Amino acid sequence: MLDFAIFAVTFLLALVGAVLYLYPASRQAAGIPGITPTEEKDGNLPDIVNSGSLHEFLVNLHERYGPVVSFWFGRRLVVSLGAVDVLKQHINPNKTLDPFETMLKSLLRYQSGGGSVSENHMRKKLYENGVTDSLKSNFALLLKLSEELLDKWLSYPETQHVPLSQHMLGFAMKSVTQMVMGSTFEDDQEVIRFQKNHGTVWSEIGKGFLDGSLDKNTTRKKQYEDALMQLESVLRNIIKERKGRNFSQHIFIDSLVQGNLNDQQILEDSMIFSLASCIITAKLCTWAICFLTTSEEVEKKLYEEINQVFGNGPVTPEKIEQLRYCQHVLCETVRTAKLTPVSAQLQDIEGKIDQFIIPRETLVLYALGVVLQDPNTWPSPHKFDPDRFDDELVMKTFSSLGFSGTQECPELRFAYMVTTVLLSVLVKRLHLLSVEGQVIETKYELVTSSREEAWITVSKRY
Repeated sequence: MLDFAIFAVTFLLALVGAVLYLYPASRQAAGIPGITPTEEKDGNLPDIVNSGSLHEFLVNLHERYGPVVSFWFGRRLVVSLGAVDVLKQHINPNKTLDPFETMLKSLLRYQSGGGSVSENHMRKKLYENGVTDSLKSNFALLLKLSEELLDKWLSYPETQHVPLSQHMLGFAMKSVTQMVMGSTFEDDQEVIRFQKNHGTVWSEIGKGFLDGSLDKNTTRKKQYEDALMQLESVLRNIIKERKGRNFSQHIFIDSLVQGNLNDQQILEDSMIFSLASCIITAKLCTWAICFLTTSEEVEKKLYEEINQVFGNGPVTPEKIEQLRYCQHVLCETVRTAKLTPVSAQLQDIEGKIDQFIIPRETLVLYALGVVLQDPNTWPSPHKFDPDRFDDELVMKTFSSLGFSGTQECPELRFAYMVTTVLLSVLVKRLHLLSVEGQVIETKYELVTSSREEAWITVSKRY
Protein backbone atom coordinates (compact mmCIF):
# COMPACT_ATOMS: atom_id res chain seq x y z
CA MET A 1 0.00 0.00 0.00
CA LEU A 2 1.26 3.50 -0.83
CA ASP A 3 2.64 5.62 1.96
CA PHE A 4 -0.24 8.05 2.36
CA ALA A 5 1.57 9.71 5.24
CA ILE A 6 3.28 11.90 2.65
CA PHE A 7 1.35 15.13 2.88
CA ALA A 8 1.32 15.81 -0.82
CA VAL A 9 -0.82 12.75 -1.39
CA THR A 10 -3.07 13.39 1.56
CA PHE A 11 -3.60 16.96 0.46
CA LEU A 12 -4.89 15.74 -2.90
CA LEU A 13 -7.04 13.28 -1.03
CA ALA A 14 -8.29 16.17 1.06
CA LEU A 15 -9.32 18.13 -1.98
CA VAL A 16 -11.12 15.15 -3.45
CA GLY A 17 -12.71 14.35 -0.13
CA ALA A 18 -13.87 17.92 0.13
CA VAL A 19 -15.50 18.36 -3.23
CA LEU A 20 -15.69 15.14 -5.19
CA TYR A 21 -16.72 12.33 -2.95
CA LEU A 22 -20.37 12.72 -3.87
CA TYR A 23 -19.82 12.75 -7.59
CA PRO A 24 -19.15 10.16 -10.31
CA ALA A 25 -15.94 10.89 -12.19
CA SER A 26 -15.43 11.20 -15.90
CA ARG A 27 -13.07 8.64 -17.44
CA GLN A 28 -12.44 10.91 -20.43
CA ALA A 29 -9.40 13.21 -20.36
CA ALA A 30 -11.14 15.34 -23.03
CA GLY A 31 -7.91 15.59 -25.04
CA ILE A 32 -6.14 17.52 -22.30
CA PRO A 33 -2.35 16.92 -22.29
CA GLY A 34 -1.05 14.91 -19.36
CA ILE A 35 -0.17 11.45 -18.09
CA THR A 36 -2.11 8.22 -18.05
CA PRO A 37 -2.67 6.34 -14.78
CA THR A 38 0.43 4.57 -13.45
CA GLU A 39 -1.80 2.10 -11.61
CA GLU A 40 -5.42 1.24 -12.29
CA LYS A 41 -6.53 1.63 -8.69
CA ASP A 42 -4.33 4.51 -7.53
CA GLY A 43 -3.97 6.45 -10.76
CA ASN A 44 -0.91 8.72 -10.56
CA LEU A 45 -0.51 8.64 -6.77
CA PRO A 46 2.81 6.75 -7.11
CA ASP A 47 4.11 9.60 -9.27
CA ILE A 48 3.08 12.17 -6.66
CA VAL A 49 4.81 10.13 -3.95
CA ASN A 50 8.01 9.91 -6.02
CA SER A 51 7.96 13.67 -6.65
CA GLY A 52 7.98 14.41 -2.91
CA SER A 53 4.89 16.62 -2.82
CA LEU A 54 1.84 17.53 -4.87
CA HIS A 55 3.38 20.91 -5.65
CA GLU A 56 6.61 19.38 -6.98
CA PHE A 57 4.59 16.86 -9.00
CA LEU A 58 2.62 19.71 -10.60
CA VAL A 59 5.81 21.68 -11.35
CA ASN A 60 7.16 18.71 -13.32
CA LEU A 61 3.83 18.04 -15.02
CA HIS A 62 3.40 21.62 -16.22
CA GLU A 63 7.01 21.80 -17.41
CA ARG A 64 6.37 18.74 -19.58
CA TYR A 65 2.87 19.41 -20.90
CA GLY A 66 2.13 23.13 -20.64
CA PRO A 67 -0.34 25.34 -18.72
CA VAL A 68 -3.34 22.96 -18.86
CA VAL A 69 -2.59 19.38 -17.83
CA SER A 70 -4.43 16.30 -16.64
CA PHE A 71 -3.64 13.35 -14.40
CA TRP A 72 -5.56 10.74 -12.45
CA PHE A 73 -6.40 10.45 -8.80
CA GLY A 74 -7.47 6.86 -8.53
CA ARG A 75 -10.07 6.55 -11.29
CA ARG A 76 -10.91 10.24 -11.25
CA LEU A 77 -9.74 12.84 -13.75
CA VAL A 78 -7.99 15.88 -12.31
CA VAL A 79 -7.14 18.97 -14.37
CA SER A 80 -4.45 21.41 -13.23
CA LEU A 81 -4.08 25.02 -14.40
CA GLY A 82 -0.56 26.43 -14.20
CA ALA A 83 -0.47 29.85 -15.87
CA VAL A 84 -2.10 33.20 -15.18
CA ASP A 85 -3.98 33.42 -18.49
CA VAL A 86 -5.71 30.04 -18.09
CA LEU A 87 -6.48 30.71 -14.43
CA LYS A 88 -8.16 33.96 -15.38
CA GLN A 89 -10.37 32.03 -17.77
CA HIS A 90 -11.51 29.73 -14.97
CA ILE A 91 -11.61 31.85 -11.82
CA ASN A 92 -15.07 33.22 -11.14
CA PRO A 93 -14.83 36.41 -9.03
CA ASN A 94 -18.46 35.94 -7.99
CA LYS A 95 -17.75 32.57 -6.33
CA THR A 96 -18.55 32.81 -2.64
CA LEU A 97 -17.48 29.35 -1.46
CA ASP A 98 -13.88 29.32 -0.28
CA PRO A 99 -12.26 26.00 -1.37
CA PHE A 100 -9.97 26.14 1.66
CA GLU A 101 -12.98 26.36 3.97
CA THR A 102 -14.85 23.68 2.00
CA MET A 103 -11.98 21.25 2.37
CA LEU A 104 -11.50 21.81 6.09
CA LYS A 105 -15.22 21.48 6.80
CA SER A 106 -15.37 18.20 4.93
CA LEU A 107 -12.40 16.80 6.81
CA LEU A 108 -13.86 17.88 10.13
CA ARG A 109 -17.11 16.24 9.00
CA TYR A 110 -19.02 19.46 9.42
CA GLN A 111 -22.29 19.78 7.54
CA SER A 112 -23.29 23.45 7.52
CA GLY A 113 -22.59 25.83 4.66
CA GLY A 114 -23.11 25.22 0.96
CA GLY A 115 -26.36 27.18 1.01
CA SER A 116 -27.87 29.45 -1.61
CA VAL A 117 -25.88 32.15 -3.37
CA SER A 118 -27.47 34.85 -1.21
CA GLU A 119 -26.72 32.92 1.98
CA ASN A 120 -23.11 32.43 0.94
CA HIS A 121 -22.77 36.12 0.12
CA MET A 122 -24.16 36.96 3.55
CA ARG A 123 -21.66 34.66 5.27
CA LYS A 124 -18.79 36.10 3.23
CA LYS A 125 -19.81 39.60 4.32
CA LEU A 126 -19.94 38.46 7.94
CA TYR A 127 -16.41 37.12 7.62
CA GLU A 128 -15.16 40.38 6.10
CA ASN A 129 -16.78 42.45 8.83
CA GLY A 130 -15.50 40.07 11.48
CA VAL A 131 -11.90 40.51 10.32
CA THR A 132 -12.20 44.30 9.99
CA ASP A 133 -13.92 44.83 13.35
CA SER A 134 -11.75 42.43 15.34
CA LEU A 135 -8.53 43.99 14.00
CA LYS A 136 -9.81 47.50 14.72
CA SER A 137 -11.00 46.70 18.22
CA ASN A 138 -7.90 44.71 19.16
CA PHE A 139 -5.16 46.82 17.60
CA ALA A 140 -3.80 47.84 21.01
CA LEU A 141 -3.68 44.17 22.04
CA LEU A 142 -1.85 43.22 18.84
CA LEU A 143 0.65 46.02 19.44
CA LYS A 144 1.16 44.89 23.05
CA LEU A 145 1.86 41.28 22.02
CA SER A 146 4.31 42.49 19.36
CA GLU A 147 6.13 44.68 21.88
CA GLU A 148 6.33 41.78 24.34
CA LEU A 149 8.10 39.72 21.69
CA LEU A 150 10.38 42.67 20.93
CA ASP A 151 11.33 42.97 24.61
CA LYS A 152 12.13 39.27 24.69
CA TRP A 153 14.40 39.53 21.66
CA LEU A 154 16.05 42.70 22.97
CA SER A 155 17.11 40.76 26.06
CA TYR A 156 19.06 38.21 24.00
CA PRO A 157 22.80 38.49 23.42
CA GLU A 158 23.66 39.07 19.76
CA THR A 159 25.18 35.62 19.44
CA GLN A 160 22.04 33.79 20.57
CA HIS A 161 20.19 31.80 17.92
CA VAL A 162 16.45 32.52 17.97
CA PRO A 163 14.08 29.65 16.98
CA LEU A 164 12.00 31.73 14.58
CA SER A 165 9.33 29.18 13.63
CA GLN A 166 8.66 28.35 17.28
CA HIS A 167 8.40 32.00 18.32
CA MET A 168 6.15 32.91 15.38
CA LEU A 169 3.78 30.03 16.11
CA GLY A 170 3.55 31.11 19.74
CA PHE A 171 2.97 34.75 18.73
CA ALA A 172 0.31 33.74 16.20
CA MET A 173 -1.48 31.54 18.72
CA LYS A 174 -1.61 34.36 21.29
CA SER A 175 -2.78 36.90 18.74
CA VAL A 176 -5.39 34.78 16.98
CA THR A 177 -6.95 33.24 20.08
CA GLN A 178 -7.51 36.57 21.80
CA MET A 179 -8.69 38.44 18.70
CA VAL A 180 -10.97 35.63 17.54
CA MET A 181 -12.17 34.18 20.85
CA GLY A 182 -11.56 36.84 23.47
CA SER A 183 -10.19 37.38 26.94
CA THR A 184 -10.26 33.70 27.95
CA PHE A 185 -6.92 33.45 26.19
CA GLU A 186 -5.23 36.17 28.20
CA ASP A 187 -4.29 33.16 30.32
CA ASP A 188 -1.14 31.61 28.84
CA GLN A 189 -2.21 28.19 30.03
CA GLU A 190 -5.38 28.43 27.93
CA VAL A 191 -3.26 29.36 24.90
CA ILE A 192 -0.97 26.39 25.53
CA ARG A 193 -3.97 24.05 25.77
CA PHE A 194 -5.41 25.48 22.56
CA GLN A 195 -2.07 25.12 20.76
CA LYS A 196 -1.75 21.50 21.83
CA ASN A 197 -5.29 20.63 20.71
CA HIS A 198 -4.88 22.66 17.53
CA GLY A 199 -1.74 20.71 16.66
CA THR A 200 -3.46 17.37 17.20
CA VAL A 201 -6.48 18.28 15.07
CA TRP A 202 -4.47 19.94 12.30
CA SER A 203 -2.15 16.96 11.90
CA GLU A 204 -5.03 14.47 11.60
CA ILE A 205 -7.46 16.32 9.33
CA GLY A 206 -4.87 16.24 6.57
CA LYS A 207 -3.79 12.68 7.15
CA GLY A 208 -5.53 10.25 9.45
CA PHE A 209 -9.05 10.46 8.06
CA LEU A 210 -7.91 10.03 4.52
CA ASP A 211 -5.63 7.03 4.60
CA GLY A 212 -7.88 5.22 7.08
CA SER A 213 -5.11 5.03 9.66
CA LEU A 214 -6.99 7.15 12.19
CA ASP A 215 -9.88 4.68 12.36
CA LYS A 216 -7.42 1.80 12.68
CA ASN A 217 -5.46 3.38 15.52
CA THR A 218 -7.74 3.69 18.54
CA THR A 219 -5.21 5.70 20.54
CA ARG A 220 -4.74 8.32 17.85
CA LYS A 221 -8.46 8.45 17.15
CA LYS A 222 -9.25 9.07 20.79
CA GLN A 223 -6.58 11.79 21.00
CA TYR A 224 -8.03 13.48 17.93
CA GLU A 225 -11.64 13.23 19.12
CA ASP A 226 -10.70 14.50 22.58
CA ALA A 227 -8.78 17.44 21.11
CA LEU A 228 -11.62 18.38 18.76
CA MET A 229 -14.17 18.02 21.55
CA GLN A 230 -12.13 20.31 23.80
CA LEU A 231 -11.80 22.95 21.08
CA GLU A 232 -15.52 22.80 20.34
CA SER A 233 -16.37 22.96 24.05
CA VAL A 234 -14.33 26.13 24.44
CA LEU A 235 -15.99 27.68 21.40
CA ARG A 236 -19.49 26.74 22.56
CA ASN A 237 -18.87 28.37 25.93
CA ILE A 238 -17.56 31.55 24.28
CA ILE A 239 -20.51 31.69 21.84
CA LYS A 240 -22.95 31.27 24.72
CA GLU A 241 -21.19 33.96 26.74
CA ARG A 242 -21.15 36.49 23.87
CA LYS A 243 -24.80 36.05 22.80
CA GLY A 244 -27.10 38.93 23.68
CA ARG A 245 -24.40 40.87 25.52
CA ASN A 246 -22.20 43.86 24.73
CA PHE A 247 -18.47 43.84 25.34
CA SER A 248 -15.91 46.61 24.98
CA GLN A 249 -13.65 44.23 23.05
CA HIS A 250 -15.12 43.13 19.70
CA ILE A 251 -13.83 39.72 18.67
CA PHE A 252 -14.32 37.77 15.44
CA ILE A 253 -16.94 35.49 16.99
CA ASP A 254 -19.10 38.54 17.84
CA SER A 255 -19.63 39.25 14.13
CA LEU A 256 -20.84 35.69 13.58
CA VAL A 257 -23.07 35.80 16.66
CA GLN A 258 -24.67 39.03 15.43
CA GLY A 259 -25.34 37.52 12.00
CA ASN A 260 -28.25 35.36 11.00
CA LEU A 261 -26.46 32.07 11.75
CA ASN A 262 -27.44 29.19 13.98
CA ASP A 263 -25.16 27.99 16.78
CA GLN A 264 -23.72 25.12 14.73
CA GLN A 265 -22.79 27.43 11.86
CA ILE A 266 -21.14 29.84 14.29
CA LEU A 267 -19.23 26.97 15.87
CA GLU A 268 -18.01 25.59 12.55
CA ASP A 269 -17.06 28.95 11.06
CA SER A 270 -15.22 29.91 14.25
CA MET A 271 -13.36 26.61 14.26
CA ILE A 272 -12.29 26.91 10.60
CA PHE A 273 -11.16 30.51 10.99
CA SER A 274 -9.23 29.74 14.20
CA LEU A 275 -7.49 26.68 12.77
CA ALA A 276 -6.52 28.34 9.48
CA SER A 277 -5.62 31.79 10.83
CA CYS A 278 -3.14 30.43 13.34
CA ILE A 279 -1.19 28.51 10.69
CA ILE A 280 -1.31 31.15 7.94
CA THR A 281 -0.32 33.94 10.31
CA ALA A 282 2.53 31.93 11.84
CA LYS A 283 3.97 30.94 8.45
CA LEU A 284 3.61 34.41 6.91
CA CYS A 285 5.47 35.95 9.87
CA THR A 286 8.15 33.27 9.66
CA TRP A 287 8.78 33.58 5.93
CA ALA A 288 8.71 37.39 5.96
CA ILE A 289 11.42 37.55 8.60
CA CYS A 290 13.41 34.76 6.92
CA PHE A 291 13.52 36.70 3.64
CA LEU A 292 14.43 39.95 5.41
CA THR A 293 17.40 38.29 7.10
CA THR A 294 18.81 37.28 3.72
CA SER A 295 17.93 40.54 1.91
CA GLU A 296 19.87 43.35 3.55
CA GLU A 297 18.75 46.02 1.09
CA VAL A 298 15.07 45.07 1.50
CA GLU A 299 15.33 45.20 5.29
CA LYS A 300 17.08 48.58 5.08
CA LYS A 301 14.38 49.99 2.80
CA LEU A 302 11.63 48.64 5.06
CA TYR A 303 13.32 50.20 8.12
CA GLU A 304 13.50 53.55 6.33
CA GLU A 305 9.80 53.42 5.49
CA ILE A 306 8.84 52.48 9.06
CA ASN A 307 11.02 55.31 10.38
CA GLN A 308 9.53 57.78 7.93
CA VAL A 309 5.92 56.82 8.67
CA PHE A 310 6.09 56.51 12.45
CA GLY A 311 9.13 58.60 13.42
CA ASN A 312 9.33 58.62 17.19
CA GLY A 313 5.58 58.23 17.50
CA PRO A 314 3.51 55.12 18.18
CA VAL A 315 2.36 52.51 15.69
CA THR A 316 -1.26 53.35 14.86
CA PRO A 317 -3.92 51.82 12.56
CA GLU A 318 -4.06 55.01 10.48
CA LYS A 319 -0.32 55.08 9.85
CA ILE A 320 -0.14 51.33 9.23
CA GLU A 321 -2.14 51.97 6.07
CA GLN A 322 0.73 54.15 4.77
CA LEU A 323 3.24 51.27 4.78
CA ARG A 324 3.15 50.66 1.04
CA TYR A 325 6.58 49.04 0.81
CA CYS A 326 5.74 46.75 3.73
CA GLN A 327 2.66 45.63 1.82
CA HIS A 328 4.89 44.80 -1.13
CA VAL A 329 7.26 42.88 1.14
CA LEU A 330 4.40 40.70 2.35
CA CYS A 331 3.03 40.16 -1.17
CA GLU A 332 6.50 39.12 -2.31
CA THR A 333 6.78 36.85 0.74
CA VAL A 334 3.58 35.05 -0.24
CA ARG A 335 4.80 34.77 -3.83
CA THR A 336 8.37 33.66 -3.14
CA ALA A 337 7.43 31.22 -0.37
CA LYS A 338 4.48 29.92 -2.41
CA LEU A 339 2.60 30.20 0.88
CA THR A 340 -0.47 28.29 -0.34
CA PRO A 341 0.78 26.33 -3.36
CA VAL A 342 -2.46 24.63 -4.43
CA SER A 343 -6.12 25.55 -4.43
CA ALA A 344 -9.11 23.88 -6.11
CA GLN A 345 -12.60 24.25 -7.45
CA LEU A 346 -15.18 21.71 -8.57
CA GLN A 347 -16.19 22.14 -12.22
CA ASP A 348 -19.94 22.40 -11.57
CA ILE A 349 -20.82 22.81 -15.26
CA GLU A 350 -18.95 21.80 -18.40
CA GLY A 351 -16.40 24.49 -19.21
CA LYS A 352 -13.69 25.41 -21.65
CA ILE A 353 -10.10 26.54 -21.08
CA ASP A 354 -8.34 27.54 -24.30
CA GLN A 355 -9.33 24.76 -26.71
CA PHE A 356 -9.85 22.17 -23.97
CA ILE A 357 -13.24 21.03 -22.66
CA ILE A 358 -13.36 20.53 -18.86
CA PRO A 359 -16.01 17.89 -18.11
CA ARG A 360 -18.62 18.59 -15.46
CA GLU A 361 -17.70 17.39 -11.94
CA THR A 362 -13.97 17.42 -12.67
CA LEU A 363 -11.67 18.55 -9.89
CA VAL A 364 -9.74 21.57 -11.19
CA LEU A 365 -6.53 22.38 -9.32
CA TYR A 366 -5.08 25.86 -9.30
CA ALA A 367 -1.32 25.18 -9.33
CA LEU A 368 -0.59 28.49 -7.60
CA GLY A 369 2.94 27.45 -6.65
CA VAL A 370 3.65 26.93 -10.35
CA VAL A 371 1.99 30.19 -11.38
CA LEU A 372 3.86 32.23 -8.74
CA GLN A 373 7.21 31.05 -10.13
CA ASP A 374 6.37 31.43 -13.82
CA PRO A 375 9.14 33.52 -15.46
CA ASN A 376 6.68 34.68 -18.12
CA THR A 377 4.71 36.47 -15.40
CA TRP A 378 7.42 37.20 -12.82
CA PRO A 379 10.87 38.18 -14.17
CA SER A 380 13.64 36.55 -12.08
CA PRO A 381 10.95 34.53 -10.24
CA HIS A 382 13.28 33.06 -7.60
CA LYS A 383 14.57 36.48 -6.55
CA PHE A 384 12.96 38.10 -3.49
CA ASP A 385 12.12 41.51 -4.97
CA PRO A 386 9.27 43.51 -3.37
CA ASP A 387 9.86 46.34 -5.86
CA ARG A 388 8.18 44.26 -8.56
CA PHE A 389 4.86 45.21 -6.94
CA ASP A 390 5.42 48.90 -7.77
CA ASP A 391 3.91 47.93 -11.12
CA GLU A 392 0.12 48.18 -10.84
CA LEU A 393 -0.34 45.45 -13.44
CA VAL A 394 1.74 43.07 -11.30
CA MET A 395 -0.40 43.82 -8.27
CA LYS A 396 -3.54 43.34 -10.36
CA THR A 397 -2.29 39.92 -11.48
CA PHE A 398 -1.48 38.99 -7.88
CA SER A 399 -4.95 40.09 -6.77
CA SER A 400 -6.60 38.03 -9.51
CA LEU A 401 -5.00 34.93 -7.98
CA GLY A 402 -6.74 35.59 -4.65
CA PHE A 403 -3.74 36.86 -2.68
CA SER A 404 -4.87 40.46 -2.20
CA GLY A 405 -7.86 42.69 -2.83
CA THR A 406 -11.46 41.56 -2.77
CA GLN A 407 -10.70 37.90 -3.54
CA GLU A 408 -8.22 37.23 -0.74
CA CYS A 409 -9.33 34.76 1.91
CA PRO A 410 -10.20 36.34 5.29
CA GLU A 411 -7.50 34.33 7.06
CA LEU A 412 -4.81 35.80 4.80
CA ARG A 413 -6.18 39.32 5.20
CA PHE A 414 -6.02 38.84 8.96
CA ALA A 415 -2.45 37.52 8.69
CA TYR A 416 -1.33 40.50 6.57
CA MET A 417 -2.33 42.97 9.29
CA VAL A 418 -0.86 40.95 12.17
CA THR A 419 2.45 40.55 10.32
CA THR A 420 2.55 44.25 9.36
CA VAL A 421 2.21 45.32 12.99
CA LEU A 422 4.83 42.81 14.12
CA LEU A 423 7.35 43.91 11.48
CA SER A 424 6.73 47.58 12.31
CA VAL A 425 7.65 46.92 15.92
CA LEU A 426 10.59 44.57 15.34
CA VAL A 427 12.35 46.23 12.40
CA LYS A 428 12.22 49.66 14.06
CA ARG A 429 14.41 48.44 16.93
CA LEU A 430 16.27 45.40 15.61
CA HIS A 431 18.51 44.23 12.81
CA LEU A 432 17.19 40.80 11.77
CA LEU A 433 20.11 38.59 10.74
CA SER A 434 20.52 35.16 9.22
CA VAL A 435 22.57 32.37 10.79
CA GLU A 436 25.68 31.80 8.69
CA GLY A 437 25.65 28.53 6.78
CA GLN A 438 21.98 27.77 7.44
CA VAL A 439 20.07 26.31 4.51
CA ILE A 440 16.30 26.44 4.91
CA GLU A 441 14.56 23.63 3.06
CA THR A 442 10.92 24.02 2.13
CA LYS A 443 8.14 21.62 3.03
CA TYR A 444 5.17 21.96 0.68
CA GLU A 445 1.91 21.27 2.46
CA LEU A 446 -1.46 22.96 2.57
CA VAL A 447 0.47 25.95 3.92
CA THR A 448 4.18 26.00 3.06
CA SER A 449 6.68 25.85 5.92
CA SER A 450 10.37 25.26 6.58
CA ARG A 451 11.28 21.59 6.91
CA GLU A 452 13.36 22.21 10.04
CA GLU A 453 13.50 25.03 12.55
CA ALA A 454 14.54 28.36 11.01
CA TRP A 455 17.11 30.13 13.16
CA ILE A 456 17.99 33.84 13.18
CA THR A 457 19.98 36.25 15.30
CA VAL A 458 19.10 39.84 16.22
CA SER A 459 21.07 42.97 17.11
CA LYS A 460 19.87 46.28 18.52
CA ARG A 461 19.62 49.36 16.28
CA TYR A 462 19.62 51.59 19.37
